[in-house]
Amino acid sequence: MGVWSLLKSSKNNSLSKKIILIFGPTASGKSRLAIDISNKFNGEILNADSMQVYKEIKILSARPEKSKIKHHFYGFVSAKNYFSVGKWHKLVAKKINEIKKRKKVPIVVGGTGLYFRALTDGLINIPEVKRIDFSKLNTESKNLMINKYKKNIPKIFEGINIKDSQRVFRAISLYEGTGLTFKEWKKKRNKKYFKASEFIKLCILPPKDILEKKIITRFKKMLKNGASEEVSRYKKKFSNIAQYISANSIIGIREIDLHQQKLISLNELKNRVLIRTRQYAKRQYTWQRGQMKDWKVFDDINYLDLRKKIITYLSKT
Repeated sequence: MGVWSLLKSSKNNSLSKKIILIFGPTASGKSRLAIDISNKFNGEILNADSMQVYKEIKILSARPEKSKIKHHFYGFVSAKNYFSVGKWHKLVAKKINEIKKRKKVPIVVGGTGLYFRALTDGLINIPEVKRIDFSKLNTESKNLMINKYKKNIPKIFEGINIKDSQRVFRAISLYEGTGLTFKEWKKKRNKKYFKASEFIKLCILPPKDILEKKIITRFKKMLKNGASEEVSRYKKKFSNIAQYISANSIIGIREIDLHQQKLISLNELKNRVLIRTRQYAKRQYTWQRGQMKDWKVFDDINYLDLRKKIITYLSKT
């Protein structure tokens, strides 16, 4: 049976109690695949990409275009607001149960490995605490404060990338609000919402040389579709706080801003974005190898072959 016949066949109810997870590196075609799977199996799509949650950055975050298929948790958080994996975990778990009650199939798709691990392995129920405002401190003052905490509470930044200022300041706020470090919270029992048997785990891992070509093509399309204008609006809206918010790490924002200031050429802009995107994809491949050993991997180059194999695999599950 051809793939189009499979797509047009009657809705399969064998997956009504399952949750389909689709992980893959940036530009691997996950969003397109998720829509095709949703059409076949009566599904709804939930976002598992930490940058696609932000309202203000649609083009550079590669947010999916509007579709007849219901999409959840895309572009629903302002970039000025802090959004954590814990918040995502609770929202997605609730929405998955709502979708299942409607006898539809939840399809969680994205490239943020931490989100998927929270969903499959559970997450510590860390309480919300008042965030301390560090935005008015200069670099020297921040470094002095961080060193003071490291000296007085040696384990406060354990397991945290000290270069990630958002996580560092979150660790300080958490300790000041609860008296416990992240490591101490991690010793507590994880909160799980689903059984392991409910998940069907799929990894889309195209060859790296093919992925790089897709990355280049996609960024050219982003520029053509208005990525520069998007960055201008973003910078204007958040001119006072842009350097302190998580969305600022979206690949392309910094590079386009430098080009708009005439500090780098268009070719340099493209080269820098390619390098950063390639590095990001490499981290995603590394995460998959280390954290997703029990996931079913598909590495087909041709999209139609990929789609047919996955739909056939799901039909037999």
